[in-house]
Amino acid sequence: MKYCLAQPEDAATVHDLMLQAFSVYRDSVPPSSALDETTESIMQSLKHGKEAVILSVENKPVAMARFMLEEASLYFYRLSVIPSFQGKGMAKQLIQWLEAYAKECGKESLSCKVRMSVSRNIALYESIGFYIEEKEMVHRGGVDIPVVNMKKEILKGVMA
Repeated sequence: MKYCLAQPEDAATVHDLMLQAFSVYRDSVPPSSALDETTESIMQSLKHGKEAVILSVENKPVAMARFMLEEASLYFYRLSVIPSFQGKGMAKQLIQWLEAYAKECGKESLSCKVRMSVSRNIALYESIGFYIEEKEMVHRGGVDIPVVNMKKEILKGVMA
């Protein structure tokens, strides 16, 4: 497995991985806004402070997560694993990488938002130390979407 920080020229790869992973939410009400994003919008976000990590297996991109560094936290979103690699620990691998990166950057926690209707993702995050910090309603397309804000504290390494 190989991880690389995405550059603006990787926007098409990030977009493709995201569309493959989020296509299952096409019939959600409302559909995930991830499906509205374009290669160009992702390229612009990568040029203006947002970041992404791409996970490749045998030189084939199979997963990615987009993220941004906040004051005390690394906030990630659009974590995407292509269907043929789902259920094989790729999401957990990405989150471990994000946690190590956050630690390197001096952040105290990881955070993300998850639709409450996607209980398998909530369970995944809880299984690796995240907890529900808050519940809220996100308003999109005239619809209220119940979401949870999830957080994981990063343990500081002991200095020798």
